[in-house]
Amino acid sequence: MTQPLGRSSAVAGSLIGASAPDRTGIVHLGLGNFHRAHGAVYTAQAMAAAGGDWGIRGFAHSSDRVVAPMRAQDNVYSILQLTEGGTRAGLVDVHRDTGVAAHDPEAVVAAIADPAHRIVSLTVSEVGYTRDPATGRLALDHPDVAADLAGGATPRTAMGMIARGLERRAVSGEPLAVVSCDNLQSNGDVTRAVIEEFLGAAGASDDVLSFVSSSVSFPNGMVDRIVPKTTDEHSRRVADLLGVTDRCPVPAEDFSMWVLEDDFAGGRPAWDLAGVTFSTEIEAYEMVKLRLLNGSHSLIAYLGILCGAPTIDTAWGQDFVREAVLGGIAHDYLPTFTPPTGFDPDAYVSELDARWRNPLIGHATTQVGSDGSVKLLQRIPDAALFHLRKGRMPHHLALCTAAWLACVAPPAGFTPDPLSARIAEPARERLAAAVDGAVTTGDHVHRVMAGGFFPEALAERDDFTARVVELLTTITRDGVRAAAADVAASH
Repeated sequence: MTQPLGRSSAVAGSLIGASAPDRTGIVHLGLGNFHRAHGAVYTAQAMAAAGGDWGIRGFAHSSDRVVAPMRAQDNVYSILQLTEGGTRAGLVDVHRDTGVAAHDPEAVVAAIADPAHRIVSLTVSEVGYTRDPATGRLALDHPDVAADLAGGATPRTAMGMIARGLERRAVSGEPLAVVSCDNLQSNGDVTRAVIEEFLGAAGASDDVLSFVSSSVSFPNGMVDRIVPKTTDEHSRRVADLLGVTDRCPVPAEDFSMWVLEDDFAGGRPAWDLAGVTFSTEIEAYEMVKLRLLNGSHSLIAYLGILCGAPTIDTAWGQDFVREAVLGGIAHDYLPTFTPPTGFDPDAYVSELDARWRNPLIGHATTQVGSDGSVKLLQRIPDAALFHLRKGRMPHHLALCTAAWLACVAPPAGFTPDPLSARIAEPARERLAAAVDGAVTTGDHVHRVMAGGFFPEALAERDDFTARVVELLTTITRDGVRAAAADVAASH
């Protein structure tokens, strides 16, 4: 028999790190599974090592799906660590208040303005930065951004809430760090640029702009932990292991990594004592994550979906998927950057193999494949252009692009595996409109490449577009395995 989960019923010895004090020092936007298994855990472990008033005030973006059960459990929840050798569970108790930003955006603005809070962290996914895919700048024509910029408007975007919070905080002048924990290259620089563009477009005063420039830091960082969606089975496993009923457990792999620039204007928890790596080689670590892991993850997902594989481990178990992904790492990704000091590519790829084949994770290919129109901007254009400018064709990156199109914007006459319908693709309607009336696969691909879905520099590369056309034609005519074989034969 299990007992309800709460602070008073926390199982002795089951805490991961330490319970936070009542005072909060961090505002976090995005209460999904990743934050709760990553930044929150590092913060709990940092307080166990060195104390500090680093409780978290967390906001989900628009749904109370996580907030309601967390509140019912005094904001305590469990982490279920899934390894090939079995499972183990522990409790996290660092959130002191939770809410839904869309329901009360003023609370978010006020929390950011509160001098007691010294860090604002974000896991809002690539979509949450509301950037124009072609330019990378703030999408001023996005309807929510336009609404946020109107005088006296209540912000509805994450960037709008942060900007308005900083605008109000400038009155006290208390320093603050804004920490992106999303998979964006130079994520701190990107966040600063978008926030400053917002403030400029909103007509913020010189005092506000000066405050943000001088007293708000935006450290770059790299985050890494595979965290799948929660199922009822995860709750049952927690009940068996801890004897408590958790309505919002977080399943996660054992592996976890966080690399940060040590640039915190208002101070920070002792994350270094919790296993965070502070480094001046952030860009190199970002490339490892964004290209070797994230870029490969996208290819696994789309190839897997097209062959009916519902999870990453089942897709990775397909020989043609493994060959395509390992080839992509060796030929298309590793040559494009200088790895961090001491980095061992072979050991890292071996570790990726172990993570991707773990059957207990059950990471859905459709979850990994979601938001491709935004994610692929971080994973394909720069690497592809690196090779194209040297006269080389990045065949595996072209395959990933073709497989994505086959899943979310298939040419007329081609019906992908039913799994593709489960992909959450924010650009699906725009893609459909762009290709409406296309007669040939070539016309279909050209409309997408020239339609603002990729940066202009890549869209202008007719050689890359032609290779995508060839591979998409093969996928639709002969199947995804034939397209992967074509790519394998190109080296």
